[in-house]
Amino acid sequence: MSAPAVTSDTNGRLQAHGREPARRRRRSRNRLGDHLAGWAFAGPSTLLVLGFSLLPMAWALRLSFTDSDLVTSGHSVGLANYRALAGDEVFWQSIRNTLTLIAIYIPVSLVLGLLVALLLNKPIRGSAFYRSCFLVPFVASAAAEGLLMSFVLDKDFGAVNGLLTRVGLPAQGFLDSPAQAMYVIAGIFVWTQFGFNVVIYLAALQELPAEVLEAAAIDGAGRWATFRHIIVPSVRSISLFLTVWALIDSLQFFDLILTTTKGGPLNSTITIVYYVWQLAFQYFTAGYGAAVAYVLFAGSLLAIVVGLAFGRRKGFLS
Repeated sequence: MSAPAVTSDTNGRLQAHGREPARRRRRSRNRLGDHLAGWAFAGPSTLLVLGFSLLPMAWALRLSFTDSDLVTSGHSVGLANYRALAGDEVFWQSIRNTLTLIAIYIPVSLVLGLLVALLLNKPIRGSAFYRSCFLVPFVASAAAEGLLMSFVLDKDFGAVNGLLTRVGLPAQGFLDSPAQAMYVIAGIFVWTQFGFNVVIYLAALQELPAEVLEAAAIDGAGRWATFRHIIVPSVRSISLFLTVWALIDSLQFFDLILTTTKGGPLNSTITIVYYVWQLAFQYFTAGYGAAVAYVLFAGSLLAIVVGLAFGRRKGFLS
């Protein structure tokens, strides 16, 4: 009676072993199908990234070691383009102007964005309309905004100087004054971009539990204490994200300069990206322009990595 049982058990194990390779093949085919489906969706985007980001970056890196003028491939000059940056006064001026823009734009846009979001977070009539008003400059064309502000701030015929003279104040140079132009540009940049911060902060504030604010009020916390100890800590990760976003925006700042001052007067508003554009497409020194662009890339990458590391260390990132 025991032999048939052993035989049956052996046959069962053999059949199970025979079915195992078939299961592996089916799993492999399923995984292959999943991979193919994934690449079918991600493939076009991957090709776009390769075609419009990575390959141009590699080409620009090669270009930075040549004296190319964009018309010819040029000759290899080694590190000469990078060494020339040390004595390029316009390059250093563009760095100073870009740092000035960053120092004004980031804190002012963050503080304004949070304050306006706090106001719009209250149950006021027409809040949707006010939100739209703050967001419109962000979504509008920067080129159109630059042309508009050029007319409004014109030193001779601008509306702002017209109002100043009417109230007995002297007319200002604004975009035509080397001492004022960079600060005016930074102010325009804040006006056009801080609406994005308003929207992001407002979304974060609306996620804040009402029970927390009610508990703070019951405990006797005033507005300043609530703002400092509840609202600010609750949006600190959002603030870090917006800071990195604003830093990237500032380092890429170009279109307002092109449509308002074109880097003038006396290079007082020239930024790094605008200088790269000038070198490549006005002076046709594309190799040198690529070297400036790669210095900008290295500096931007370092600043973002340091900022994120600082935020993670301070607990801004979970």
